[in-house]
Amino acid sequence: MTEEENKEITQETAEPQVAQQVADEATATPTNESGDTDADAQPVDMAEIINTADDEDEDFWEDEEDYSEEERKRMEVLYDSTLRTFEENQIVHGKIVSIGEKETILNIGFKSEGIVPNSEFRDTPDLKPGDEIEVFIENVEDAHGQLLLSRKRAKSLRSWERILKSMEEDLVLEGFVDRRTKGGFVVDIEGAIEAFLPGSQIDVKPVRDFDAYVGRTMEFKVVKVNHAYENVVVSHKVLIEEKLEEQRKEILSNLEKGQVLEGTVKNMTNFGVFIDLGGVDGLLHITDISWGRINHPEEVLELDEKVNIVVLDFDDEKKRISLGMKQLTPHPWESLPENIVEGTKVKGRVVTVADYGVFLEIIPGVEGLIHTSEMSWSQHSKNPNDSFEVGQELEAIVLNVDREDRKMSLGLKQLTTDPWSLVPVKYPVESRHKGIVRNMTNYGLFVELEEGVDGLVHISDLSWTKKFNTPKDYVNVGDDLEVIVLSIDL
Repeated sequence: MTEEENKEITQETAEPQVAQQVADEATATPTNESGDTDADAQPVDMAEIINTADDEDEDFWEDEEDYSEEERKRMEVLYDSTLRTFEENQIVHGKIVSIGEKETILNIGFKSEGIVPNSEFRDTPDLKPGDEIEVFIENVEDAHGQLLLSRKRAKSLRSWERILKSMEEDLVLEGFVDRRTKGGFVVDIEGAIEAFLPGSQIDVKPVRDFDAYVGRTMEFKVVKVNHAYENVVVSHKVLIEEKLEEQRKEILSNLEKGQVLEGTVKNMTNFGVFIDLGGVDGLLHITDISWGRINHPEEVLELDEKVNIVVLDFDDEKKRISLGMKQLTPHPWESLPENIVEGTKVKGRVVTVADYGVFLEIIPGVEGLIHTSEMSWSQHSKNPNDSFEVGQELEAIVLNVDREDRKMSLGLKQLTTDPWSLVPVKYPVESRHKGIVRNMTNYGLFVELEEGVDGLVHISDLSWTKKFNTPKDYVNVGDDLEVIVLSIDL
């Protein structure tokens, strides 16, 4: 027997049974809840029930036939819109239902509510039931049939979207400098992304205290993104440079020679100081810091010190500015006392030692030269480096003053009596003395009797009995030699 034949037999058998059951129920005497016969109840008219049901079916199908095809499609669209479909790895909005000790329950419109650990809401301590937030669907249904959500992942993805948008559209982001790391800092962007801030991208000025930046909230621009490793590099320096560029253009457009400006000591070198003028740097050469000689700018200035300077020169194309500081005060030569004239004794400090002499600073900015020939009455000059050093205090006699050319000649030997003025008394003719052989020539040798007093011994006066071709055959330089004064020529 086929399956269809079985269905027909079953249906035929079932129909009389169902009909009989309905009839029995219809003719049965009604009873109340306790099971007693309800005397007031009326018997049910089976025929009336059947007729009523037939009328309702006819009305239903008549209503269905009233909808047009267009209206039916519109109703289907409205019905479909009431159903939400959820997939993993997407961000949705959820409403907080309750907050427990460890977990927060959210409703996203799914058949079940989702769970998020409370640790992901540390940055929002004021969160309460009814608030709406974005969450990330990690698992629609785990092994326990639970909907798993993550606010941290949602924040991270949104932050990445903003970071990429910031880089594409050159926007500014705000971040928290969390900690130092090798070569720079770790910056927390919106509590979701950790970015790297190189030490060289903090400021345009040299940074001397990196720890001072930790714990600060700052503005940054994204300069590099590595999608593969989800690495982000940010810079605060570019923001400063953009502002400085505007200031630099304004400063250069209004710059004039002789203009006095205020600046900050930015950096020091052996040859000068770089001054920050508020967007553009200028060079203050070491020779333009003070009228007096200095060996290093740090003797006069300090880093970050505010100073007044004057513009000496500038180049628009190369953006170079030459600055001066000493030019703001009168030249010391203009205030040199009138009583400093030839023959005046002065005191000073050795500022320079050269092979040809020593420069003595009388007052800051006013120097005089002590030539080697004016250091001693001796005819045998010595190297000044062997006798003098920078910083040494000396007394000297003014030999010459030229106020127009701002030059001064000084002498040391003039502080003592010229030994030749006493030669006739100390070394009369035919007197016998001992001296030191200082120098030799082909025609004789020079003997020093005292410092500044030398005498010539001609080669023919070395011996009565022997003839020498050169003085070297008789004596050596540095030997002591006894001599007699034959004549004096002052």
